[in-house]
Formats: sequence, C-alpha cells, structure tokens
Amino acid sequence: MKLKFQSDLSYQRQAIDAVVDIFAGQPVKQSSFTVMADSFLGVQQTELGIGNHLSLVPEEILENVQKIQLRNGLPIGEKLEGMNFTIEMETGTGKTYVYLRTIYELNRKYGFSKFIIVVPSVAIREGVNKSLEITREHFGELYDNTPAEHFIYGSADLSRVRQFATANHIQIMIINIDAFRKSFEDPEKENKANVIHRRNDRLNGMKPIEFIQQTNPIVIIDEPQSVDTTKKAKEAVASLNPLCTLRYSATHVDKYNMVYKLDAVDAYNQRLVKEIEVVSVRTEEAYNRPYIRLKSVSERKAVIELDVLSRGSVKRQTKTVRQDDHLLEVSGGRELYNGYFVEDICWEPGGEYITINGETLYLGQASGEVDPDAVKRFQIRKTIEEHLKKELVLRKRGIKVLSLFFIDRVAHYREYDAQGNKVKGKYAVMFEEEYKALIKQPRFNTLFEELDNGENIGNIHGGYFAGDKKGSAKGDSVEDYVWKDTKGNTKADDSLYSLIMRDKEKLLSLDNPLRFIFSHSALREGWDNPNVFQICTLKDSGGTYVSRRQEIGRGLRLAVGQSGERCDDYSVNRLTVMANESYEEFVDNLQKEIEADTGIRFGYVDETTFAGLLVESPKGERTAIGYELSKKMFQDLKQKGYINHQGKIQPLLKEHMETKKFSLSPELSIYQPLVEDRLIQLGRLRIRDGNKQERVELNKAIFESREFIDLWERIKHRTTYAVQFDSEKLIEKCVEKIAQMPAIKPPLIHSEKAKIAIDHDQGVTGTVVAETKGDYLADRVPLPDVVTILQNQTNLTRKTIVAILTRSKRLEDFKNNPQKYMEAVADIINREKSGLIVDGIKYRKIGGDYAYTMEIFQNDELIGYLNDNLVKSAKSPYNYVMYDSDVEAGFAKRFEDDENVKVYVKLPDKFKIDTPIGTYNPDWAVLIEKDGVEKLYFVVESKGTSLFEYLRPEEQAKIKCAREHFHALGTGVDFYAPESDPGEFMKKIM
Repeated sequence: MKLKFQSDLSYQRQAIDAVVDIFAGQPVKQSSFTVMADSFLGVQQTELGIGNHLSLVPEEILENVQKIQLRNGLPIGEKLEGMNFTIEMETGTGKTYVYLRTIYELNRKYGFSKFIIVVPSVAIREGVNKSLEITREHFGELYDNTPAEHFIYGSADLSRVRQFATANHIQIMIINIDAFRKSFEDPEKENKANVIHRRNDRLNGMKPIEFIQQTNPIVIIDEPQSVDTTKKAKEAVASLNPLCTLRYSATHVDKYNMVYKLDAVDAYNQRLVKEIEVVSVRTEEAYNRPYIRLKSVSERKAVIELDVLSRGSVKRQTKTVRQDDHLLEVSGGRELYNGYFVEDICWEPGGEYITINGETLYLGQASGEVDPDAVKRFQIRKTIEEHLKKELVLRKRGIKVLSLFFIDRVAHYREYDAQGNKVKGKYAVMFEEEYKALIKQPRFNTLFEELDNGENIGNIHGGYFAGDKKGSAKGDSVEDYVWKDTKGNTKADDSLYSLIMRDKEKLLSLDNPLRFIFSHSALREGWDNPNVFQICTLKDSGGTYVSRRQEIGRGLRLAVGQSGERCDDYSVNRLTVMANESYEEFVDNLQKEIEADTGIRFGYVDETTFAGLLVESPKGERTAIGYELSKKMFQDLKQKGYINHQGKIQPLLKEHMETKKFSLSPELSIYQPLVEDRLIQLGRLRIRDGNKQERVELNKAIFESREFIDLWERIKHRTTYAVQFDSEKLIEKCVEKIAQMPAIKPPLIHSEKAKIAIDHDQGVTGTVVAETKGDYLADRVPLPDVVTILQNQTNLTRKTIVAILTRSKRLEDFKNNPQKYMEAVADIINREKSGLIVDGIKYRKIGGDYAYTMEIFQNDELIGYLNDNLVKSAKSPYNYVMYDSDVEAGFAKRFEDDENVKVYVKLPDKFKIDTPIGTYNPDWAVLIEKDGVEKLYFVVESKGTSLFEYLRPEEQAKIKCAREHFHALGTGVDFYAPESDPGEFMKKIM
C-alpha cells in the first residue's frame, strides 16, 4: 500500500509559513526552471558550485521574526541569536513532513536549493530517508515536479558531496552528527578527524566540508536536544556555514527564537494525535510478602513503596530511605522486613537503582509482588483482547490494527540453544497460549478465519531486535539475524533500522499477517506507525528505564486505512496503554515527564500565558494581544485569588468557572471569554481511564420515536452553494486597505569589515571585526511582473489586479522594495476576498435522495469513559452523550434535565455542511415544546464564548455559512451560534 498525505492541514501550514515568512522581503523566485548565477533569487555562483544567497540584512530578518512571534503568541526575540530558529511540534503531528515541505516552499518562493538535515542517530536518519522516499510523488504533485535529490552522507562516496555543491536544483543531504563532529585544526592530527574534514585527492585536494560550506546551506536539525547540546556539537553545526539553522523537536533544550509552537496539550486538545486510554494492571495488595517498589532516586536517597503498619492496619505507602536504613523500622515494625536494609543507592541519570537485601531494583521495578509473571501474562492477555475487539470493528473499515510490546530482554521473547536454533522465550509462549484461547471465543468468531486461527500463529507476532547475521545468511528479513540486547545506538542496530523502515508501509496492509510486534530500544525513537493502537510494557529486573512519553510516542499518529489516507474519525483514534501501575500514577508520571521535557506546567499561569490570544483590530486584522496586556491579566487573576504568587491555579478559580462567577476587572472584561477558554486548556492532560470504559449504543426507544424522526427530517437535507460577490466592492475595499498600509521603504545598506587570513590548512578565511548600517539603498532593483505574480497568489483577473494597484496609488512602494510590496498587497487582497466570498454565499437545498440517512447514527466504535466524557441520557438516540468539553457537558446535562426539551442529539462527526473554507459540523439539534403545544427546532453550536467576534475568523466564516444553509432548507430550523451558557440559551428561545 502507499501512504497518502494531506496538504491542507492548517496547523502544518502555519508551521511552514512561520519559517517561510522569516525571509519575507527576499526577492521571489519567478520560475522553477530558471538557473540564476546572480544574487537576486536566493542563489549565487561560487568557486565550487552554487550556493544559497540571502539578500536581507539582519534588521529585516529580526523584524520578520518578531512579526511571526507576535502572530503566533510567542516570546518576542530581541536579537537573532546567530540565525537559529526553533519550531516545536508534538510527536505524531507530522514534524518530518513539515520540514520537508518547508524545503520545497523555500525553494519555490525564494530559490534556496541547498539543505542539510542533521540527525542524532541511525534510526532517525533512516526514518528521514524513508520519509523523503514516500513523499516524493506527493511533493511532485504539489510543486510541479520540481527536481529534488536526497542522499545519506557516507564517507565512502564523497563524489556525492561534490554533486551536492554543483547541482542547480534542490539538494538534500541527510547526515548524522557523529559524521562531522570530530575535527582537528592541527594538520598533523588530520587523520583523526572525520573524513569530511580531511583533504581528498578525488576532490582536488579539497576537504568535503569546504564544498558544503560554500553552498551556504539551510541546516535543519531533527531532535536538536540530542544533536547539539555540547560545545563540540555546536561548533560542528557552525562549521557547515549555514545560511540559517532550523531546529525541529517536541522537546527543545535550547529555545532560540521560536517561530512556531504546537505542544503536547495543544496536540491533544486539537485532536491531532490519538486519544490516550490507560488500562491499569495491578495485583491486589495481600501484604503477605515483603513488597518493595522503587519509585524515584535523588542524591543519596530513594523513594520506595512498601507495606507499612500504622494504627493496627497495613497500608501500602511511599517512604524516603537512605544508605543503611533498616526497613523493619521504616515499615512500622513489620516482621516481614526483618533483616532488610538499604545496601546501595545509585542516582546516576539513566541508571538509577537501589539494592536491598542483595536484590537490585531499577526505577519502577518491584520485588515481593504476587508472581510477577502472572501480572505480565495478564497484561499480554488484556492487550490481545483489546486488539481483537478493535479488529472486529476496524477491519470492516479497512484499518489494520497493530499492537506493540516493549520488553527489556531479547531472551524473554527469543532464545537460542547450543546449536543456534531458535527457542521461544517466556513472553512468546505466554502470547501464543493467550492468543489461541482468546481467538476461539464466540465473540471473535468472525476473526477466527480472517486472522490466524492458531495453527500458524508464528506469522501473527514477530520481533524487531538488533542482531548479527546468522552465518552465511543472505536473506532480507529480521529473522536472518541472531538477536541480542543493545541500547539502540550500536552498529548491530543499523541493518535492523533499515528493515524496519522498509517494512513500515507493509505493516499497514491487511494482507500482511504480522499484527503483534515485540521490541525494545530499537523502537524508542525514529520509528512509529499510525496503526499502533495498543502499547504494553513488560518490565523486568535489570532493564533500562524508558519514559512513558517515549513509549506512547510510537503510537500517537492518527490511523490510516488501506487506501493510505488518514482517518479523521476520532472515535477510531484511541491508543490503549497497558500499564503495570495505577491510572493515577501513570497520569501523574506522564505529566511530570511532559513538564520536564517541554516546560509546560499543568495548572499554572505565567505572565506570558495570554499573550497569544487573538483579537480583531480596528482594521479588521487578527492580532495577538501581546505581553503587556497578558501581564495585566496575570496580576488581575492573582489579586482576585484565582492564582497564587507563583501562578498556580487555586480552587477558587475552578469553583467560579463551574458556577459562572468567574470575572475579570472591568477594563479587561472584554477579553473574559478568551481568558476562560485559555484557562480551561491549562488543566490536567486528559487521559482516559480504560477501566471505566463504556460502549455508547443506540437507544432505540428515542431513535425510533416520532419526535426524533420529526427533528431529523428537518435537518437531514443537504445543500449546494454558489458564491457571488461584487468585483467593484472588492476593488474598493482593497484600495482602501492598501492606501492605509505602512510605508514600504527601500532596503538598507549593510556593510561588514572582515579580517582576512590565508594559510595552507584553512585556505582563505575571514573574521568579521566590524559592521555598520547605513542609508537606504538608492539603486533600483530589477522589477518583477507584479500583475502576474499577484494574479497567481490571489486567483483574480489581471484587470482586477491592475485596477487595485493603480487606484491605490502606492506603486512607488513597489519600486522601493518589490518583494515586501507584493507580500503586503497579496495578504490584503486575500483577506478581503475571503470576507466577501462568505458574505456573498448562497445555498440551495438539494432535492431527491441527497440527504443524510439515519445510518450515520449506527457506530460500533463509540467508546466513552464514565465521569470523564459521558453523560447518561434518556432523551438522545444514544444511551450516553459523549462530550468533548465542559461547555458541551453543561449543554447535555441541561437538555436532560429541562422538561421543555423532548429530544436532542449531539450530531455525529459525519454530519457536515459544505463551505468554501472546509466542512462544518455543528454540535446539537434540539426539539423543544413551548407551553405544551408548540414545537420548536434548533441547531446549536456550543463554544467557550457567546460573543461572535471572539471566534477565530475561520469559525466566524463557517458559522455564517451554516446559518445560510439552514435558512435555505426552509424547514423552520433556527440556528444559534455561538452559545456558551445552556441556561442563557434556554431563556432566549423560551
């Protein structure tokens, strides 16, 4: 099968634009097929080839960056920090796709053609290479088959470096930091440097690095927290002589000028990754054995869990212990711990352990549990059961289900006898026994033949472990290796990574029998699969610690079907984690990891929290409110007791939010709905408790009732739309806005003084010793075809473009700085055009069979969680109403309790209204009786605010379209949007 990619995901587009706009004002490349040797279109001729060229001065770049940061609600940078820029994207949201597409965008717009992707490991290197292969056709369609070549740097083929430098089209080099980190300035030690830093006869005595340096490449660092955290690594990256350095990760250490941020909370709230469900697997506490679990370690002390005698009863508690502490005393005198004392504590990061009574426990490990293997067997059984339940539903939709087991010893899955023959480890034996028992249960009858029924069970599970080739084996399979334990960064892992990446798409095919994957370090980074729906960690003593965030990252991507297209149905996208700790422990520990990795502080507000909130300016533009206003909001919350002096959210805030008593000071009250919405997002990460899972099923009594059928008949019809707008009105609006835009001045003259040095080793080098900024450049630059370029960017006729440009009387600005002028004008035209399109839309009801049928309510996949996202229902067509926010929960509860509401429904995701800016799915349809006689029909959109002007422009436009849609139906349905308070809504309509 072939993966398909979506090109219209708004959050990815925002990330791409954030980087592209750094260079706003750089002359535009006008043709994909023009080879330039000057310095106007992003390229320049060098002695060794063709390199990137930047026309902008630092002051212009900084101004661009600050505009982007303001637009995206990020801290405003005061300096450029060496042309380093940060892009933060949560795991599973398409980070690699974003930076690869950014390459094409930078080439299309500015002509930049030389790019280097620096990675920290072989696993990520292979993943990037695979991504370039599978996106080649997709990017070819988007960018008119713009020529592009990529390769993995290897010291054995240095001719590829020369080709990189001399080619006049897109060149992408993928290189591991270890391939160029080691360099020596002393010629006598040159043989100890990486090959890239050594002179080479095949390159006319030049060093490979010199060819790279002259290209002035744009450097992209994938996972910078693992690439350039040392001084030597930073020097290595700088040695590439980058035009700029773009850093992409979910967990940055050094946050240089950040231009885009999509953190873990945003990704979950926006449903860009799978929902996480935790099934806790733990034994009952019998207290009959000396139980000890290592919870955490710090310098010279450890926190352990043990059974403590207190007031005549035993309870499992956590205690802090130090070297030589006796557990008899720590446990309150329990005889079971007599003779147990702390012999050793190790707090070295990554290797934390404690030794008690001769037994060593690593983080998270325990002794004294009731048959640890029984717990692991139960975890395996629950994983298989959950897998098969999802297979029953998703197989019919063409979605392959995969499950992933993390283990820390290869021998527990695969062993070898004295003759080297394969022998099943204990986990493989457990798996096969449990699978054979479960697949024969009546509820899985339909899967018995479609999947392996147990006779050839070896085909359905397999291992991905590093290893060495078996003798003279020449096969191309992981089975051709003798597997062994590694840390994921050895040469033995290299061939494995290649095979895993090659198999990535094959694993998604229903024809491939492999569904259960066992592995360890190899899958902690660089590999993930969109159809991993279950993750089970089988921890054992002696293993290394793997963070929960690393584990779940392997399965966060949204699922794909057999056509290769992503599944947007969120009821499908649920990742189940089988945890051998309580639900509360898992959630708390995962949130601590996210806080440590990303700097997010759950339940805290700071002075910058509200800076990115968008409001509409008097000119109709959406801009962030900024940091000064955000600081005032912070102080206001603190004075009212909603947060403490450290910014921690207090119980009073939650109480006032729930009782609708929350308020800001009068001068800030206009922003209250936006602030409330932001505060809701700052709560705990929403992770579901799998032990409270409930299936949402049809309530046939309501579904087949006359009232519900009446309601459905009024809203089920579909429409088509046509767009009409007055061209003269568009011209007038654009002329007005262009006339008011800030003056566009010529570029500045920027000069640098450099000290030149010449030696045998380094050649000719220069060190900047002074720089000055002078007057505006008086010389005129070549003027591009402004009408054609604006026509391509706005899709308007040449006649309309000419009218706008001439009547606005700002063409002198175009002569001053063509690129900045065209960017500003195109933005104004597109913004005004979008508003007129929505204002001029006309919907028409489609007759005949073009209507939604009641089958869209038939959904076998709806799973909810008690006390989390379900409201028990007696008035809707489901036994439970599944809600996505506290606002929706409030509406569901009010509809249930209000005697005037006869039936209502949370409209399924499949119920969509077409608009010019994408489909729209309203929230509620309601039938209400007034005075016991009159029936009123409503569709309601519930939001965090009732003020239309506080919605995002895209939301405003869709609501306007939806209002026209329901009006065109002519069925007497009133559309209310937005509504934030169910009580206020009921007052309006009654």
